[in-house]
Amino acid sequence: MCGVIGYVGKQPAVPILIDGLRRLEYRGYDSAGIAFLQDGTLHVKRAAGKLANLEAALGGLQSAGTIGIGHTRWATHGRPSEENAHPHRAGRVVVIHNGIIENYLPLKRELVAEGRTFRSETDTEIIAHLIDRAMGEGRGLEDALRAALARLSGSYAVVVMAESAPDIIVAARHGCPLIVGVGDGEHFIASDVPAILSHTRSVIFLEDGDVVVASAGRLAITDARGEPRSRAPVQITWSPAMAEKGGYKHFMLKEIHEQPQALINTVRGRISPETGSVYIEELGLAPARLRAATKITIAACGTSWHAGLVGKFLIEALARIPVEVDIASEYRYRDPIVGPTDLVVGISQSGETADTLGALREARAKGATTLAICNVMGSTIARETDGVLQTHAGPEIGVASTKAFTCQLAALVLVGLALGRERGRLDPRRGKALADALFQLPAQIDEWLQRSAKGVADVARRFAHRDNFLYLGRGINYPIALEGALKLKEISYIHAEGYPAGEMKHGPIALIDEDMPVVVLATRDTAYDKVLNSLMEVKARDGGVIAIVTEGDDEAAGKADVAIAVPDIDPFLMPMMSVIPLQLLAYHIAVLRGSDVDQPRNLAKSVTVE
Repeated sequence: MCGVIGYVGKQPAVPILIDGLRRLEYRGYDSAGIAFLQDGTLHVKRAAGKLANLEAALGGLQSAGTIGIGHTRWATHGRPSEENAHPHRAGRVVVIHNGIIENYLPLKRELVAEGRTFRSETDTEIIAHLIDRAMGEGRGLEDALRAALARLSGSYAVVVMAESAPDIIVAARHGCPLIVGVGDGEHFIASDVPAILSHTRSVIFLEDGDVVVASAGRLAITDARGEPRSRAPVQITWSPAMAEKGGYKHFMLKEIHEQPQALINTVRGRISPETGSVYIEELGLAPARLRAATKITIAACGTSWHAGLVGKFLIEALARIPVEVDIASEYRYRDPIVGPTDLVVGISQSGETADTLGALREARAKGATTLAICNVMGSTIARETDGVLQTHAGPEIGVASTKAFTCQLAALVLVGLALGRERGRLDPRRGKALADALFQLPAQIDEWLQRSAKGVADVARRFAHRDNFLYLGRGINYPIALEGALKLKEISYIHAEGYPAGEMKHGPIALIDEDMPVVVLATRDTAYDKVLNSLMEVKARDGGVIAIVTEGDDEAAGKADVAIAVPDIDPFLMPMMSVIPLQLLAYHIAVLRGSDVDQPRNLAKSVTVE
């Protein structure tokens, strides 16, 4: 979950490292640090807290050194502090690391017994000492890294420099993402694409077991035994401007407003406007494999899990095939029953979510067909599954997911349409009508944002001082209640809970009083009357109701304290519409409460460790 960056080339390294860390800060902001070589001497600068503290510690330092590494941390082993910040140094070696070394305690005891002194509480410092020890035995930096890796159990993306090897950076990955950017007489190593977009779009996605040696003019990738591995660069289509705020106060607000274009990008070219047919070649799965599926399991975490819950409603309705939705972190620990006629779908914005990757590997090992829905081309999950449906949300920098979520929902509509057609369970007229509605949706969302987004800020001002919220929904909108509550929790630190509206009377109703705002998803669908009953139960107990209603529905609006109206669209697409006011509500409440919207405490964008 931490961010790593390395540079070797012709330019001064420090500005490149700081710029890369700024673009990676969404991966962790407990502390930050850099190391660079200047006139043959290794310099290390670190600071607790956000990147601004490191910049202050550097004090405008201007270095002519053209090689360096940097790190922004999300704490796992050891509290956030300067001594636990990366890079970690042992003798002549400095190391940065993303991941968890599971056997660090016995290794640390071994090294302490040899007389080595540790200055941090982290597992990463183990790696620095192992490499330094190997170099003391006469090994070069590359061989010393291999010797250290042979002792490690766990996950890592590790990048290393040494004073005795002043023109190279070495790196390796196992279980954590790492990429190499290829420039003109320079190379970049990073944990994610946005860190290097302003310098190059030619990127190599490393595989587990890869070991990299990079200098200004040379790049070598080998396996753990030193055998060469061929890794071709791919060209990233994202532009550097896509990873900038573009005049918005926060990335999250920008990304909310980017949803219409992101949806266009996700759907475009994948559905026939004439027939509504999905071009299933995009999935990379043979039609026969789709027809043979007897059960679908969706595995995901967090917001992506909520998308999966919506996907269950969509796919079961459109394709009439049973769908289970699993929290990926639990999936493989219960010895799931899965076989050759199962289709297991993993959803991950980054394509690097460790738990989702583990679930897909478990399913594939048991013979299932696997499909990935993810946003990052070349990511590990995309490479390791039988088929992939890439969303085209573009880089999402805000930690709280917005546009990636709606694009995941659009992708699940595509999967439902494809499965329904291939299995002969979807009426062509219904498929065409849904496809037409999906084509129209981005314009409807854009028009709503232009017309109604400011009104949500007024609602936020009315309720921002409350400390507890309840979100209610039924059917396909129940997962949106979960997502709305999660957004509020993530960025405003308000306790919020999403619940099926029909279950409210089985427990949560005990919490409702005049201090408990209740957000009710009350758009018109088959569960509409039941949701209105729940709304009235809240009102009977003096709860304040914020209702998301269909435009023109005076009945639901009249029963609520506050109503936010959204366009009357196909019920299967309503989750993509109704979630947007909930995103904005969470955003404006967080701003009013003074929270750090883009970098909420204790969270990181991509969870690449278990």
